[in-house]
Amino acid sequence: MRSTAHHADVIIIGAGIAGLSAAHLLTGAGLGVSVLEAAPRVGGRLVTDAVDGFRLDRLGPLLCTAWPELTGTPGLGAPELREFAPGVLVHSEGRRHLTGDIRSARGALKAARTRSSAPWAHRAPRTPRALRGSAASGTPAASGSAGSAQGVYGQELGAPARGGGRGGVVTGAIDRARLGAALHRLALTPEARLLARPERSAAEALAGVGLPGRTVDGILRPLLAALLSDPALTTSSRSADLALRDYARGGLCVPAGGSAALPELLAAALPPGTVRTGVHVTAADITSVRTKEHGELGCRSLLLATGAGAAAELLPGLRVPSFRPVTVLHHTAPAPPPTGRSLVLDGDRSGPVAYTSVMSEVDPSRAPEGRALITSTVLGTPPPDLDRSVRTHLAALYGVTTDDWELLAAHHEPEAVPAMEAPHDPRRPVRVLAGLYVCGDHRDTSTVQGALHSGHRAAGAILTDLGVPGAHEGSLPRAA
Repeated sequence: MRSTAHHADVIIIGAGIAGLSAAHLLTGAGLGVSVLEAAPRVGGRLVTDAVDGFRLDRLGPLLCTAWPELTGTPGLGAPELREFAPGVLVHSEGRRHLTGDIRSARGALKAARTRSSAPWAHRAPRTPRALRGSAASGTPAASGSAGSAQGVYGQELGAPARGGGRGGVVTGAIDRARLGAALHRLALTPEARLLARPERSAAEALAGVGLPGRTVDGILRPLLAALLSDPALTTSSRSADLALRDYARGGLCVPAGGSAALPELLAAALPPGTVRTGVHVTAADITSVRTKEHGELGCRSLLLATGAGAAAELLPGLRVPSFRPVTVLHHTAPAPPPTGRSLVLDGDRSGPVAYTSVMSEVDPSRAPEGRALITSTVLGTPPPDLDRSVRTHLAALYGVTTDDWELLAAHHEPEAVPAMEAPHDPRRPVRVLAGLYVCGDHRDTSTVQGALHSGHRAAGAILTDLGVPGAHEGSLPRAA
């Protein structure tokens, strides 16, 4: 086993988390590994920019504390994770509905009892006398203005919904308990059983879950859209089940300091000189790689750990999936909207924002002291007047004025997430042939977890083919 400047046992093209996680398993088995990355930094699509003291993710996917890959991947150790508040905050029909912890029937009922005992749960704050005349005359008060009648989430939680109704989404304790019981059952279901279920689109599967339509449309649909980055829910129902099961098993979270913290941890823990950035590969085969900067490099095995499109350029004939575009916007405000660490979902799909949060509340290290960071995600094709449309939508979602918010950054990624439409194989082969391997989220599930796991599978296949003692895929972490 040897590794020099011009030879390695295994060359890995791409320093995203899939390639870096594979590199850790391979170096840990005693192989010489060289990771080549064309970009000036590691991470692939997991990039965090530093802007005026803020840490801004270009994509910022939602992670789950239940993923074993986050704690079982060599090199990651125990990464600092910042959790969102339990449950979600759903905006529907002009009001915000805090679901509390809906991952079990007991948790849902406990959250309902907690809210019912709170003075603001069913009663809106009394409208100041100065505002009653304007309300009666039909002239609305300015959003977020001083003296306006607002609840703890910036709006009258007990205010009538549009059209005079008081229904809304999942407002009853029984509905929440049913949803919690369904998620709890899902959390206990083995992965093999989920993958054996009939496969269809997630939207079609939601129609048969046996829950009230207001629960499905008001919570499950926007939650799945956020987890899958798929507003139309054309994703395979099996992949949707896996995503909901992970959510039911653990809370949503983000890495402290930005999503780039994960690949940076992996790269820093590798032997010095393993990762080389700014290296452009022009051609590759099983035994050699040609680069612009260093000529030809020899190897015994080659692992393509790039995105699907770049992998297909080096390996013609490799199937390239379609992609789901994602746009992430970061705004700063003098004061944070009073939603705490909650993930805010749009239950009505009334604007471009699929989900948003006060990220400085979830992870204070992402914003300088005294400034609020609001991170919002637009799924699909963004509107032409992006900032104006998003600000208008955020004003409705948070119930505050956004006129004094400053746009820090907006990043659009047209190939952000590989599509997982039915039929989808979440364990696509990582071995093309002996000596040539492919990994990435396009070979597994379209998540950070899927990327990590595909790297583990590829490393296991390489170790098996090279005859390294004790190497087998079954020892790699994966939820049962």
